[in-house]
Amino acid sequence: MHFGLTDEQEMIVGAVRRFVENEIYPHEPLVERTGEVPPEVAQAIKQKTIDLGFYACNFPEAVGGAGLSHLEFALVERELGRGSMALTHFFGRPQNILMACTGEQIERYLLPAVRGERMDALAMTEPGAGSDVRGMKCAARRDGGDWVLNGTKHFISGADHADFVIVFVATGEDQTDKGPKKRITTFLVDRGTPGFTIRDGYKSVSHRGYKNMVLEFDDCRLPDAQVLGEVDGGFAVMNEWLYATRITVATMAVGRARRCFDHALRYAAEREQFGQAIGKFQGVSFQLADMITEIDAADLLTLNAAWRLDQGLPANREIASAKLYASEMLARVTDATLQIHGGMGLMDDLPIERFWRDARVERIWDGTSEIQRHIISREMLRPLGA
Repeated sequence: MHFGLTDEQEMIVGAVRRFVENEIYPHEPLVERTGEVPPEVAQAIKQKTIDLGFYACNFPEAVGGAGLSHLEFALVERELGRGSMALTHFFGRPQNILMACTGEQIERYLLPAVRGERMDALAMTEPGAGSDVRGMKCAARRDGGDWVLNGTKHFISGADHADFVIVFVATGEDQTDKGPKKRITTFLVDRGTPGFTIRDGYKSVSHRGYKNMVLEFDDCRLPDAQVLGEVDGGFAVMNEWLYATRITVATMAVGRARRCFDHALRYAAEREQFGQAIGKFQGVSFQLADMITEIDAADLLTLNAAWRLDQGLPANREIASAKLYASEMLARVTDATLQIHGGMGLMDDLPIERFWRDARVERIWDGTSEIQRHIISREMLRPLGA
């Protein structure tokens, strides 16, 4: 098995890392202080990404994307993980689910999203339905040939900048041996549609400036042309296009952990106590050894999952394992880095406390650690009839 990157892949890694260091890092203190990304900064990042040829790099060349493989896109996301999510959001990676667009939807949503002319957001989570997607209360009913949506979504990332939102809602219910089972349909909803409101969500300690929003639907009327995929086919669309979002969390966790580790390593070599660098004390040096081992392990798990997708191999368990391990690894690495820095680690003079805060959400969104463990165990037990 060959673990090295090709020359082209090395160029991708280098280009994105330089972009993050030059275009993202300088703006991070402002975003941390204000909780906002200035519009001119957002637009500049987007335009520079387009100029670099990386905007919508997760889309095939046939629709104007860069056509990167799953593995190459994982490398991009790993480097973006080093920077503030509020800023790297404008690097532009539209939801792959837009590849399900057909007919007029292609010109109205897919292609403008790939060109960076329109931004999207994905809305699934509700106040009473997180991991239990089928428990959603947001629903659409037929009325005069249209669909009328009612309900609320929350924790919707990127909706503050979105021109349209990809929304999953209940459109019916089937009776099964295990009780009622809701049918789900995916809709494309434009900002400004009557009955559709986007408002500020909750103030999170993780990823300042990367806001979560609340979406409210109050008799929001939509024609059939706004259905993405088939009516009642929301799970089919979800399973075909959204499975890889967990790899994004894993890869970004690896990138952030490497940046955090760099701080720990330098500080351990420079900080002196009792007449020598603290890195010479076993209590610190062994932590560094454990940290880099875990980072490398998470990196390999993640890249292996992406590689399997490229090979057309089953990857559900591998993706879940990568997301689970990388997100929990990041928590341990950020905590150890803070401990190595001592009291200064908690001060906002350094980015360590930010890394520590930001790490917490990774074990929750895109499927909690508990859900990932459920997926992993289910994939192993099902073939045995358990």
